[in-house]
Amino acid sequence: MHTMWKGSISFGLVNIPIRMFAATEDKDISFRYLHRECKTPIKYEKTCPVCKKEVSQDDLVRGYEYEPGRFVIIEDEELQSLQQSRGRAIEIMDFVDLREIDPIYFVKSYYLSPQETGEKAYNLLREAMKQTGRIAVAKITMRNKQSLAALRVYHNIMIMETIFYPDEVRDQSHVPNIPVDSQLDEKELAMAVKLIENLSAKFDPAKYTDEYRRELLAMIHKKIEGDEVVRARESIPQRNVIDLMQALQESLKETEHLKQSNSAPAKKTAARKKNTNTAV
Repeated sequence: MHTMWKGSISFGLVNIPIRMFAATEDKDISFRYLHRECKTPIKYEKTCPVCKKEVSQDDLVRGYEYEPGRFVIIEDEELQSLQQSRGRAIEIMDFVDLREIDPIYFVKSYYLSPQETGEKAYNLLREAMKQTGRIAVAKITMRNKQSLAALRVYHNIMIMETIFYPDEVRDQSHVPNIPVDSQLDEKELAMAVKLIENLSAKFDPAKYTDEYRRELLAMIHKKIEGDEVVRARESIPQRNVIDLMQALQESLKETEHLKQSNSAPAKKTAARKKNTNTAV
């Protein structure tokens, strides 16, 4: 696995050097948009509508729009100074019961492993959390964002899950058309409860598969085997502005040379006529 972050777990006066790894991966099948006519992949370019030109990543800056059309610029160095002031630590604040955190708060999971000097402290925290049945609530700053996080033990490894702040979870009272409590038919309710009991089972993640992704991959492989493949045409290289300017300059030189060449015989003929008239 690729190490995506290095830092430490701050646990009271204990400091545990750790490495962080992404615990999950997105296996969605992605598509590229092609031009239907020639099957060429479409490009998405960053352009400035005022300057009328394409801009590179080096030409971009971060701007916070505090009013429509009015921005304050935030430089990379300013963000880095904020990150450095926060440090590179997963700072544990409290230990809580996992059941007290609703799943709506969870965002993304990361595996944590100790660095070379942190194995003993890592093992100590892991075993203490196992015995108490508690998880840790912490703060971490990464990718220009400070996040809440939950640390827990998962199959003998420490795992960190970023969680939303309370003000990032929308108020459910704003959701429209939610039915209020009403009188239910006792027989219907009993049948619904019985149905849930009949379908209840121990959670086994291995039994759940992405049927849509499996069928889509099968369709793609079938098209490849049947040679139902389209090939993008080679794009014609476009000459840039400098080439165009050079071509115009060279064309002007050629036309001026031709103009001079064509005018030379005419001048000689006119001179001969003048000399003949003088002799007469």
